[in-house]
Amino acid sequence: MMSYSFCMLTAAAALLVPCHAFNCPGLPELSDIPGVGGLLQLLSKNSDRLHCNTYVLTVSLPISLDTEFNNVLENFRQRLSRLEGALTLNGKITKAGQKILASNGKKVIFSSALESCEKTGGTLATPMNKEENKAVMAIVEQYNSYAYLGIKESETSGQFEYMNGTPLNYTNWHQYEPNGKGTEKCVEMHTNGNWNDRKCNLYRLTICEF
Repeated sequence: MMSYSFCMLTAAAALLVPCHAFNCPGLPELSDIPGVGGLLQLLSKNSDRLHCNTYVLTVSLPISLDTEFNNVLENFRQRLSRLEGALTLNGKITKAGQKILASNGKKVIFSSALESCEKTGGTLATPMNKEENKAVMAIVEQYNSYAYLGIKESETSGQFEYMNGTPLNYTNWHQYEPNGKGTEKCVEMHTNGNWNDRKCNLYRLTICEF
């Protein structure tokens, strides 16, 4: 016997299907969402064995399928949590690889932007490859406003790192940047996708990643 939460997650998956049929803006393809696609495939293959009522789902499945269900459900739960955070911002939403990017369209100082992202379960957008940088740039272009990135200057002047303190593995600095030499500790993205180090008290667009 499976849990009530399984029924709820299954229902959530079912609700996503008609939404995609009507091309709801901002939602990734179901097949691209780890967990959702797998859940739907398993439900399809074993539809004759499943029965949901208001309270419980009873299943007669091999142990291997039970394990697979649990793995799929965990992935699905994580993706739902990220999507819920993105939808909370009630703005532009896009997808880049395994990340969901969203903006509320507000321009605030760096600390406020970071706080708003963390409150919804995410963090500031942090491009780690060309694809992700392009996705963030698309939002920057749409709002026609520079945006803060989840990157900060390290204790070494002129050296930048991710918010968790790890070194950058991808950069897209504008020519001759960074050049603040300790006076510009935050990073902004321009409408052309290039990065620039700037002071953290400027008002810039908030873009979060989940």
